Amino acid sequence: MKKTLVILTLNEIDGLKVLFDRIPLNSADEVVCIDGGSQDGTVEFLTGRGVPVLSQEAPGRGSACRTALSRCNGDVLLFFSPDGNEDPQDIPILFERIAQGYDMVIASRFLPGGRNEEDGGLIRPRSWVNRAFSYMANFLWNTGDPVTDTINGFRALRREAMIRLNSDESGFALEYQITIRAMKLHMRIGEIPTVESPRIGGAVKARSFPVGWRHILIFLQEIINGYSFERSLP
Repeated sequence: MKKTLVILTLNEIDGLKVLFDRIPLNSADEVVCIDGGSQDGTVEFLTGRGVPVLSQEAPGRGSACRTALSRCNGDVLLFFSPDGNEDPQDIPILFERIAQGYDMVIASRFLPGGRNEEDGGLIRPRSWVNRAFSYMANFLWNTGDPVTDTINGFRALRREAMIRLNSDESGFALEYQITIRAMKLHMRIGEIPTVESPRIGGAVKARSFPVGWRHILIFLQEIINGYSFERSLP
């Protein structure tokens, strides 16, 4: 089983300077960066450290993940954003869980032992909305163990699963779409607890209202689409 670590970047030089030496590159057989057009030195930083940087084929997180699927060689692809929110120490754990037979393994902020960036605050809108989206997906489609964090992008997937899920979402709602579709196909979905830390520098890419609205549209589309999305394996 060949493992590919996919580093997703768009102007993440601040996070890379802090986190790069903590990323367990040796846990993967292939390490590739998919970049969305960085202008802050991100590309130069990574290429200078031997990490190949590929330009994504179209704007958006979903497009970046599909670029990785078409350009990388791994049987398993793990997606990591070096913005400070995601803990690089979880990377080998995600790979280990995939090796146990899961089709998809998600780093969950809502499992016991996990933490959302808003935890500890009295008002936690992102946390509440994320939990609501997960509840709706589990209620309608999941026949296995409940998935606690259907939205988090820090996850690993088998190549064959990604092909079958056949995502067409270009933006940040990608993960919600593929989680719902994996539930529909009764794929084996696992989770590990993760601690979400504050973002390190740079601009926030996911604006709450437009991203939340897009998740609602994806939810409604998946009700309408049923099982028509599945793609046959080559």
